Amino acid sequence: MRSGWTAASGPAGPVDGTVRAGRAHPAEPAPAGAIGGAVAPDLRLAGLAVAAWLTALAGLYLDARRSLLMGVVAAGLAGLAALHVLGLAGRPGRLVRRHGWIVVAVLIGVVCGGAATSSRLAVRDAEPLRALVDERAEVTAELVVRDDPRAVRGGIVGRPPTLLVPARLVSVTGGSGQRIAVPARVLVLANDPAWRELLPGQRLTAEGRLAQPRGGDLTGAVLMAVGAPAGLGSPSALQRAAGLLRAGLQKACAPLPDDPGGLLPGLVVGDTSQLPDTVEEDFRATGMTHLNAVSGSNVAIVVGAVLLVARWARAGPALAAGLCGLALVGFVILVRPSPSVVRAATMGAIGLAALAAGRPRAAVPALAAAVAVLVLVDPELAGDPGFALSVLATGGLLLLAPGWRDGLRRWGVPPGVAEALAVPAAAQLACSPVIAGLTGTVSLVAVPANLLAVPAIAPATVLGVAAAIVSPIWPAGAEVAAWLAHWPAWWLVLIARYGSRLPAGNLPWPGGASGALLLAALTVVLLVVARRPVARRLVAVLTVAVIVGTLPVRVISPGWPPTGWVVAVCAVGQGDAVLLPVAAGAAVVVDAGPDPTAVDGCLRRLGVRRVPLLVVSHFHVDHTGGVAGVFRGRRVDTVLTPQWPEPALGRDLVHTTAATNGTPVVAAPAGWRYRAGAVDLVVVGPPYPMRGTRSDPNNNSLVLRASVAGVRILLTGDAETEEQQALREHLPPQALRADVLKVPHHGSAYQDPAFLDAVAPSVALVPVGAGNTYGHPNEAVLARLARGGARVLRTDVDGDVAAVRGPAGLAVVTAGSTRGG
Repeated sequence: MRSGWTAASGPAGPVDGTVRAGRAHPAEPAPAGAIGGAVAPDLRLAGLAVAAWLTALAGLYLDARRSLLMGVVAAGLAGLAALHVLGLAGRPGRLVRRHGWIVVAVLIGVVCGGAATSSRLAVRDAEPLRALVDERAEVTAELVVRDDPRAVRGGIVGRPPTLLVPARLVSVTGGSGQRIAVPARVLVLANDPAWRELLPGQRLTAEGRLAQPRGGDLTGAVLMAVGAPAGLGSPSALQRAAGLLRAGLQKACAPLPDDPGGLLPGLVVGDTSQLPDTVEEDFRATGMTHLNAVSGSNVAIVVGAVLLVARWARAGPALAAGLCGLALVGFVILVRPSPSVVRAATMGAIGLAALAAGRPRAAVPALAAAVAVLVLVDPELAGDPGFALSVLATGGLLLLAPGWRDGLRRWGVPPGVAEALAVPAAAQLACSPVIAGLTGTVSLVAVPANLLAVPAIAPATVLGVAAAIVSPIWPAGAEVAAWLAHWPAWWLVLIARYGSRLPAGNLPWPGGASGALLLAALTVVLLVVARRPVARRLVAVLTVAVIVGTLPVRVISPGWPPTGWVVAVCAVGQGDAVLLPVAAGAAVVVDAGPDPTAVDGCLRRLGVRRVPLLVVSHFHVDHTGGVAGVFRGRRVDTVLTPQWPEPALGRDLVHTTAATNGTPVVAAPAGWRYRAGAVDLVVVGPPYPMRGTRSDPNNNSLVLRASVAGVRILLTGDAETEEQQALREHLPPQALRADVLKVPHHGSAYQDPAFLDAVAPSVALVPVGAGNTYGHPNEAVLARLARGGARVLRTDVDGDVAAVRGPAGLAVVTAGSTRGG
């Protein structure tokens, strides 16, 4: 890594030379308009910033004492290292003289990160507050709102959404009247619509019950609020003005089509409250989700537009810088000065500051200093994926994009095209380890999708900001600006929509920290190896060979949905969603899971555009909560429900959604039959109404016997022991025999062993949510099925699963791999 360091032998060493291929050369001015400059970057502060970042991240999962201990130990080691570098503890060697200050900087970063985090953890873990949290006490809390309330996605249709409200605790009063003043952060979970109208900075009181936070951040408690908040004052004039402008933008976007109209506030101010879930899923699949939140690019676009106007008006450097500063402050106020927005403003201003200073090499030290300051001011940013993505994207633009741009120019690529190719590629490569860790996939369409998006981002953002600014004084003009902005927003929607449907667009990758570290290591190795011409050509040849060899195969025979599938079970969390294929693009859907977004995503992955029959086995929310997702963008011909009408919440949800979409609802008795395409389906249970059981809704689940392309399938809803016994007693043995069994009630322990033996499946599919608190599935039940010769697959482990009929017989397939039957 010698080419990346300044030729400095110590803190007072020369900083005007750069090391290239082991030799020092005078620094050269960067070409005009270069991204980060063509000279080697100054990375001396990077060690301090990374050390402070990682120390703060580790401290979030520790307590204040251990975090402080890390800082104290590092302080002692930093002192020893400084003595060696200065020659006060013996004559330093050449390696110590050259790189010793890097070690000192890293240790100082650990000291700063440990000290800053421990002070915040002491507030988070204050004993009086911790005692109330452990007791789950009912309290009256005085709060200050820190950020805009946001609704939890995937809520139940017909019920108010749960709102998440970040706040700062001023004081809390327990049930016995004791008042505790602790300035800790709290997260409020509220259902009352009055919480939605709150603005940051507003002071209020609320009643509720305290609960344990999830950990890994500075949240000291979760307040499960009851009822509406009681205001103690109004927010600041700036926050009220920002709220007025944001509301004006939403009103201007209201007449627009849903997709671009919901996307535009997200592009401009990070407001995704009206963004359709389908668009959000498409943006996530194509690596464009960063456009839905305020990022450094938004700041650069707005401030850059002001700078362009200032130069056109021949404003001097001081005036132009002042106007840009005012624009930056105004934009931050408009989108709210939340931690994520402050982060974005900082990152977006780094390149502009370096450009204004005429020293592009100063951009990397500025980035390192910004990272260190932000982490020390708010250690919670260390665990924020958005912070990591912002830093990595900015780092990629500063460190990778200039070299790649220059290399493309040497290959004859025009300058503008070379820069347009290098920028998204560098940002995506730098961010890919974090994205892979979060999503468990590696996107192959992200770079071309973001490249195609570049021309639309700036006009959509500038016109959207204009619409927000003029909305209070000229609503008609705001609507015109929003109408103009919705055309580039529509282009972004199209890119995401078609990019998400490309075969092999996303490849599976290990998720979590291990997957992120693995991809990061491979990326570093690739970058190091690619510095040699021979290795670079070899990597290029192998990459092209892999793409040319695998992409046609994925296009001709896509891995999902699998060819010849007869039944698929969706991974929708703790709930059921089962599909039987009727024709190309059409399928019978049995249950809808708990979440509209999850079931809609599964149907989209399977290419289902029409649902001739939607069957609701029973009305529990884990089978009905996602019913709106089945209707999303699809025609549903008929809804089939059980005759048992409880619970009322699920029944009303199904009937309301069906009525809204003009779909008839049929309550099915035993013997009801349906035939379409290769599907032959009959209702076999319950044979009679079940009353007085452990769970009457479960034991009145519709039980379906289906035949698809000659494969016998038994779908059992949440039928428990009582209904299983009734089926066994009222049906002949051959009526229960099936090749594929959808295991009843998520594999719970409430199973009739004789019923499972009578079914004797070759494949047992278990829809179940990961980490559920019900003990599903029961290991003894799974073991019994396996001993009977069944191949058992479960969605919490295998994801989407399907049974396939092929030339060799029945097989089972997951979304990522094929297994023998």
